[in-house]
Amino acid sequence: MKEKAPRARGGPSASRVAGQGRETFEEILSQPATWTETARRFEQNTELLKISQILSLEEPCLFVACGSSYYLARTIAAQWTKLLQVRCSAAPASELLFAPHEVMQRTGARQVVLVSRSGKTTEVLRAAEWLKANTAVRTLGVTCSEDSALEQTCAHMLKLPWADEKSMVMTRSFTSILLLFQRLGAKLASDDALATALEALPEKTGAWLAANADKIRAFGTKRRFADFVFLGQGPHYWLAQEAALKLTEMSSSYAQAYHTLEFRHGPKSIASKDTLITFLLSDAAAEEESLLVGELKKLGAATFVVANRATPALRRDSDLLIELGLGEPEYARLALTAIPPQLLGLAVGLRKGLNPDVPKNLTRAVVLASQNGSPAKRRSA
Repeated sequence: MKEKAPRARGGPSASRVAGQGRETFEEILSQPATWTETARRFEQNTELLKISQILSLEEPCLFVACGSSYYLARTIAAQWTKLLQVRCSAAPASELLFAPHEVMQRTGARQVVLVSRSGKTTEVLRAAEWLKANTAVRTLGVTCSEDSALEQTCAHMLKLPWADEKSMVMTRSFTSILLLFQRLGAKLASDDALATALEALPEKTGAWLAANADKIRAFGTKRRFADFVFLGQGPHYWLAQEAALKLTEMSSSYAQAYHTLEFRHGPKSIASKDTLITFLLSDAAAEEESLLVGELKKLGAATFVVANRATPALRRDSDLLIELGLGEPEYARLALTAIPPQLLGLAVGLRKGLNPDVPKNLTRAVVLASQNGSPAKRRSA
């Protein structure tokens, strides 16, 4: 029997979105409650304790996934590399399938985490099968499904059924899996400061949503744009990639993502009054990133800035400036940083008369026709 997902408490009401997009909006708002439930399960789940003892702090770790789960994997790998001081990397499942020996040699992985929200993603399942048949690596499957084919091929499983969505796109499942691995990383690294910061995040995010969700939705519906760009440095780059995917999925719009300061090197040629450029500011590069906000504003582009702390220059150069306003370290703020683009994608989709709950051409899981034999080999050029 599928577990009931936590519901949003307080803050903006999903009833303000009637019909199309309502499920997605409710799931975005429910994230603080879902994170609280994830934390509760983390403390009670003996399997998590077992996994924290199985994962090695001395051996490289590879995350394998597709789509949003791939950008999630890259975000986790970036944090774990810094937090655990061990090499962590991520690869799309298709890369492991078509160049398995290259990927395993390049990453040096002795432990592999395979992520699939549905537990049905064909490439991830095939990658898990290849690893089981051809390597001796330890494998961990991560899914929001109670019953997943990953269980047949992975040595260990983590399941978050309470974080799954009814709608098509990943929102609360993305941030909940991210926070689960942040908690697991804090435990492995004995980082009490990070663990404490994560404890406070759900309540603070609830207050933040109450103050900012409607502002972002109003901004996304009031003006039409031809181009959408998302910029981020460090782990924020992977959140920018996920943000571009969210907007593409929910609104059938074309969106691009770049490292923030790389945007000067060619891509800024698209900056115009028809371009919305969203900045996910980092702590390390905030000063330089803020200069770029001003440059693009002078070129006529609209700017949407998500920053932990606002400055007078950002207030001057932003069409919409959203502050996180948290005292927690940057890595503890990543889950919250993912939410503003979710709200923007929802708003743009609704403005275009689309239903973000059920984007066209998409299914909840990419399930391909069965394939006999081993995966195809990559052809030489």
